[in-house]
Amino acid sequence: MIGCGYLGTSHAVGMAQLGHDVIALDIDEDKIAALSACELPFYEPGLGELLRKNVESGRLRFTTSYDEIAGADVHFVCVGTPQLAGSFNADLRWVESAFAELARRLTEPAVIVGRSTVPVGTARRMADLVRGHTGRVEVAWNPEFLREGRAVEDTLQPARLVFGVESPQAERLLRAVYRPIIEDGCPVVVGDYATAELVKVSANAFLATKISFINAIAQICEATGADVLRIAEALGHDVRIGRDFLGPGLGFGGGCLPKDIRALYACAADLGLADVATLIRQIDVVNTSRRERAFAVGRELLGGSYAEKRVCVLGAAFKPNTDDVRDSPALAVAVAAHEAGARVVVHDPVAMESARRVHPEIEYADTVLMAARDADVIMLLTEWTDFADIDPVQLSGVVRCRNMLDGRNALTPERWRSAGWTYRA
Repeated sequence: MIGCGYLGTSHAVGMAQLGHDVIALDIDEDKIAALSACELPFYEPGLGELLRKNVESGRLRFTTSYDEIAGADVHFVCVGTPQLAGSFNADLRWVESAFAELARRLTEPAVIVGRSTVPVGTARRMADLVRGHTGRVEVAWNPEFLREGRAVEDTLQPARLVFGVESPQAERLLRAVYRPIIEDGCPVVVGDYATAELVKVSANAFLATKISFINAIAQICEATGADVLRIAEALGHDVRIGRDFLGPGLGFGGGCLPKDIRALYACAADLGLADVATLIRQIDVVNTSRRERAFAVGRELLGGSYAEKRVCVLGAAFKPNTDDVRDSPALAVAVAAHEAGARVVVHDPVAMESARRVHPEIEYADTVLMAARDADVIMLLTEWTDFADIDPVQLSGVVRCRNMLDGRNALTPERWRSAGWTYRA
């Protein structure tokens, strides 16, 4: 396993849990030391226990040396592909480096399997690169579909497996690696490189489309007085649509959907598909506009200005059950309020350290009540289940003004209004 970030660590633990002998590599010595000591560098429910179990069993170990992993039968490349600075394209430096470093060391037949999310054409370039070093190694692509907060389930019980291969041998090896999962009924889709590369960004683009679509409808509902939650409920009963990802609110964030949408937009634009590029770009535009709308509603609740007001923000992670704050809608709104002159205090069950590293200019509090003390407005911006259970009567005793902005439609409006709160969603 090359790359011990969120994807690589989850996959390494999962493969060891399936019974394979796994060695995982990363160039970050501190990260490798922590993982070797069974300490996760990020929050993910259930993964820490499996990490410890498989390290202690001897099936999983970690290294910083490419020479130590050269003897493996299959190599999974799980390095990051963040958005390239100043562009919508993906940054492929770490993918290219991993393939090159590995290929020059391989002397026995093996398969290098890309798991990273990459633009179409990357797998073909990596196959050509590998052939330049050795003719005994094949390349395959096996895109990941991990959801942060559900990595264990998605690794050991995935909804589907996708293999992009050029030979029956590579397909057979991948089927052998995933044999227990396949025997458990997991569907397998086999295609070429380009198909495998497009599957992941297509899935993310479709999910992002659903989120931005319901948020576009939410804007119409605000203008007309219609109830977007009832509309989402009705749409969700349509078997052609389904209820998942029809949650109106602050929109999506994180390290995958935003960058994958932008990379797919760049791909369409590069191919000269202007209409397709416009459609995909608009999904991102609608999504980011939700942050501006939440900021505007907060300003309305504050009487027209954030200046010298105290704002309590509940949530820092981009979604519940993770400490990931990459492209977090919650933090985007919090920072905007801070820059508009407010004193902003944030509370999150697990993501405060991650948030503090990125935005030390904002204040952080260890409890909801501490964050809410003397607040002029409460903004619920990440839908942790803990926040849904907040008692509005108890909170009334610590705030200065009873204003609630529910950015995720996570609360029961009647409960808050009956307790004397001005509630907006």
